[in-house]
Amino acid sequence: MRSHGSFSLLALSLVVFSLSTTAAFSAKLSPNFYNKTCPGALATIKSAVDAELMRQQRMGASLLRLFFHDCFVQTCDGSNLLDPAPNIDSEKNATPNAFSVRGYDVIDRIRLELDKTCGGPVVSCADIVAVAARDSVVALGGPTWEVELGRRDSLNGNSTLADINLPSPFMNLTQLIANFKNQGLDVQDLVALSGGHTIGLTHCGFFQNRIYNETSATIDPAFARLRKEHCPPTATLAAFAELAPLDSTPRQFDTNYFSNLVQKKGLLDSDQALYLGGVTDGLVKRYSTNREAFFKDFARSMVKMGNFKPLTGNEGQIRNNCRKVNPY
Repeated sequence: MRSHGSFSLLALSLVVFSLSTTAAFSAKLSPNFYNKTCPGALATIKSAVDAELMRQQRMGASLLRLFFHDCFVQTCDGSNLLDPAPNIDSEKNATPNAFSVRGYDVIDRIRLELDKTCGGPVVSCADIVAVAARDSVVALGGPTWEVELGRRDSLNGNSTLADINLPSPFMNLTQLIANFKNQGLDVQDLVALSGGHTIGLTHCGFFQNRIYNETSATIDPAFARLRKEHCPPTATLAAFAELAPLDSTPRQFDTNYFSNLVQKKGLLDSDQALYLGGVTDGLVKRYSTNREAFFKDFARSMVKMGNFKPLTGNEGQIRNNCRKVNPY
């Protein structure tokens, strides 16, 4: 009996060890995560993103921003995709998201295409956002990188954390460095990832004060005059809706964002803060003349941001609908 009992305990131990080993393995992100469960996943996402950008090129910047705004709240877990509901603390109406984040419908369409390819909801919404951001950058002439996959989707959002964690367009350099540090990102990551503003547009309300009230010490006067043409000084909703390019070539992922900063033509205060005599000046100057260095560092920082404390293994879920938590 003792021998039989010892055998049972040994067998149970082996089962527990096997299960824990499997869980530990599945909890690791990997660029090959869907190779067996849905080998056509990445090609499907790329095809869908390319089609969206053919319809509206600006969507590339929006999908990149969607990923950034997801990762800075909780983690890269698709939390900012959740619609408001009685038991859901949606991040969509948080101040940093309400006026600058779009592309939710694109993620919905990619979800549907993936479900056809994979035979069901195999790929998480969080991974869809991560891959769509990479494919958008590539489609607009930027660098590529291997996206680590295997994230799980969160069961709730956090609008308060969205208001706290997402960097404001009015932040100074000290605030920006602290903000990125809270996400496990250093000064180089701050400058490289800010380079994502080389594509896209932003609202007049985010740079209104800069173009009307700052002096030639921080903004080029001719640039300020140019931006005033479509951004009146009064803070009305109509004025806020006016859009301007974040750099001089908003449809091309290039180094002009940094060249603009060197010329004091950064559109947002948080952009120009990177080149105002502080510790980030050297990196801005380097990226402005070295495309290879910027592309390499941007890709590295995107991977680093995407890998910060993800939900994996048995955490969260894979949502059937990216806007809603699966019913229990």
